[in-house]
Amino acid sequence: MVGALTAFIAVVCAGAPTCVAPAQPRIAWQQSTAVGSPSAGRLADGVRLPAAGAAFFTWDPVLRRSPNRPWRRWGTDRLVRTLLEVLAAYRATNPGAPRVGVADLSRPHGGRFGANFGGLGHASHQNGLDMDILYPRKDRKELPATPATMDRRLSQELVNRFVNAYAQFVFVGPHTGLKGPRGVVETLVNHDDHMHVRIYPR
Repeated sequence: MVGALTAFIAVVCAGAPTCVAPAQPRIAWQQSTAVGSPSAGRLADGVRLPAAGAAFFTWDPVLRRSPNRPWRRWGTDRLVRTLLEVLAAYRATNPGAPRVGVADLSRPHGGRFGANFGGLGHASHQNGLDMDILYPRKDRKELPATPATMDRRLSQELVNRFVNAYAQFVFVGPHTGLKGPRGVVETLVNHDDHMHVRIYPR
């Protein structure tokens, strides 16, 4: 992650006579354990994703506003590190692009995250290995996109970066046109406004 963040700061500061590096949000790191499965599990010693950072903002899919509520932003330390590393590298390569939206991860101790928590809920997101990522928009607004308003090139780059970060699955909407290796990148209904990324436990 350090290399990606260094590259990002170098791009931001290029050509500037003086430059203050963008502040990185504070995170209380600890080693986490994903217990059970994403659809029947819990999270031990989770790490909370900050409300926003230089490369990302968070989005509450139920209240439809930013930032997402704190209790919806928990994952394993590996998930949070993977997310920050991917987004820092993406931002360094695309300094003019909008920040990437991050929606739900897991609850503080994992467990069920169904419709009783708002909206459609989640069948998975139970053990800190899942995260929902908004597609970047062509108009650069920090809002969810539709297949008509998404920036397909940037969205495909994000998919590719998560695949290269050894994601177990990346679920994308059937109308997005996004592609990737079979068995890793799969189409799934109700994912036309975000991609669902799942990582391996270790």
